[in-house]
Amino acid sequence: MATGADVLRMKYPNGGYIITGNEYEGIQFLECEPITKKEFEAGFVEADEFQRQHDQNKASQKTALLAKLGITADEAALLLS
Repeated sequence: MATGADVLRMKYPNGGYIITGNEYEGIQFLECEPITKKEFEAGFVEADEFQRQHDQNKASQKTALLAKLGITADEAALLLS
């Protein structure tokens, strides 16, 4: 489950804000355009989906790289240990 910080990181990857807790009232927009409370609250669902897609893309990239190298995940782990 996404946190308030996850929502803001998704919307503002370069920062520009400070957040305390998970509530909209805990946000200070310093160097970015403020979002509304409604946008912030909707962002929790968006952030969960964003993270799911990110994880799925990362897994696909890992699988493609392992296939390109012709090794298994266990073999790659051995190389990195």
